[in-house]
Amino acid sequence: MVANRKKFQGVLNILSFNRHFYVIGFLILVTLITIITNLKLPNLFLWFVIGVFAYGLVTPLLVSAYVYDFSGYYSFKWLQPHINNNASVKKIVNINAGFDETSFIIKNKFPTSEIKVFDFYDKKQHTEPAIVRARKVTTTYPNTQQITTNKIPLKDKSTDLVFLLSAAHEIRCNKEKQVFLTECKRICKEDGKIIMVEHLRDIPNFLAFSVGFTHFFSKKTWKDTLLKSGFTKIEEVKFTPFMSVFTCNN
Repeated sequence: MVANRKKFQGVLNILSFNRHFYVIGFLILVTLITIITNLKLPNLFLWFVIGVFAYGLVTPLLVSAYVYDFSGYYSFKWLQPHINNNASVKKIVNINAGFDETSFIIKNKFPTSEIKVFDFYDKKQHTEPAIVRARKVTTTYPNTQQITTNKIPLKDKSTDLVFLLSAAHEIRCNKEKQVFLTECKRICKEDGKIIMVEHLRDIPNFLAFSVGFTHFFSKKTWKDTLLKSGFTKIEEVKFTPFMSVFTCNN
């Protein structure tokens, strides 16, 4: 399995996994245009409605193309400032929520490291259509292990680096997030760290995804949850205006 991604793979994934939103949005737009036309409302109102829907449907795709296809997210160059020495990283854990695009890339970046991959997807709780569709096309890293969010099957202080890449927000309950992140802290060595990448519920993501930004959590929510999970050093750095990299140390 190669780690190279196809051109525009990120935005095509977003469009494919969330196609139900686009179908519904298009049908609503057609319905509104029909109503406005039949009522003979002013053309200005018609173009306003078309503009609003076009913005809501197109902007998320443009932002997703920027973040996932053109920003270098999958090149992992953004990671280097957070890692002092790649050679010192012996054991890595990468945890996903049922869709894994990063484990093979991480292995390429850390060829001498031991990598364990865990998937906390729960079909009873994680029922969003986008996740279900993503799981059908994802490539599973060898020996990926299914886990629950309250138990990572590793010894205390056994891991140098834990990756949570656009995954932790799928845990919707704050209490469950705290339990999960406490487990992540437990398996980290004294000098180990967690690298968590997330969209935030903030102004840039509201402008990008409109009401869809509620699928994410605020910076305050993440920091409060991380502090309650026992982390004492939490650093947040923006990677593009739309994503944040949280580095968490014991």
